[in-house]
Amino acid sequence: MAEITMERQDKVAVVTVSDPQRRNALTLALSEQLAAAIAEAENDTGVHAVVITGAPPAFCAGADLSALGEAAEAGLRAIYAGFLAVADCALPTVAAVGGAAVGAGLNLALAADVRLAGPQARFDARFLRLGIHPGGGMTWMLQRAVGPQQAAAMTLLGEILDADAAFGAGLVHRVVPGEHDDLLAAAVEAAAGAAAAPRDLLITAKRTMGITRALDSHAEAVDTEIVAQVASLESEEFAARLAAMRERITSRPDPEN
Repeated sequence: MAEITMERQDKVAVVTVSDPQRRNALTLALSEQLAAAIAEAENDTGVHAVVITGAPPAFCAGADLSALGEAAEAGLRAIYAGFLAVADCALPTVAAVGGAAVGAGLNLALAADVRLAGPQARFDARFLRLGIHPGGGMTWMLQRAVGPQQAAAMTLLGEILDADAAFGAGLVHRVVPGEHDDLLAAAVEAAAGAAAAPRDLLITAKRTMGITRALDSHAEAVDTEIVAQVASLESEEFAARLAAMRERITSRPDPEN
């Protein structure tokens, strides 16, 4: 059965594209379910981060070709809805790429803030070889992830990156050896790093990073950050954490006694 599943692991929501017989190709229904799962995670105040993965053996083999063949602009945008929901997610996102990420599947991986790859990961733009122009913002996301030359090699020349090459190109943060379960555990552990931070601060900091990426100077970044930083210093959450830190320091034994 083709479906999107979501499982809570403490403060991390693990969202899985599950249609392994079709290598997790995105249909209109799956894209709609994926967007709904991301919205559910965002609306759950107990979730601080989201992991996106695909049921083995693939990550996502792209958009369903029959759906693509019948799609006009509205249909294409409906197919994009799933990975664009990941790209627009207010919470930190980690993609656990254990197999092929092809076409729209590459877009899904690119939509995440951080990507971890298993040994069998493959990153394949493929659009042009199918006679299809890239879509869903792939050319923008890929150039920002790996730079214009590597993006051109993948998009125009059909270069496919394996896990190690993707790491070398900066497309993935880390390659995790072992099986899919090892990769997923590593992705959840990485995402769980967000659990220590206040949820609203995570959301604000991610939004700020999106703004500062487009700025031209350090000074502009300072001015952009300072409003949110002042607000955080005035928050009850910071006051409580500062008090707890001071309590831990004062309660430590005197090393001279």
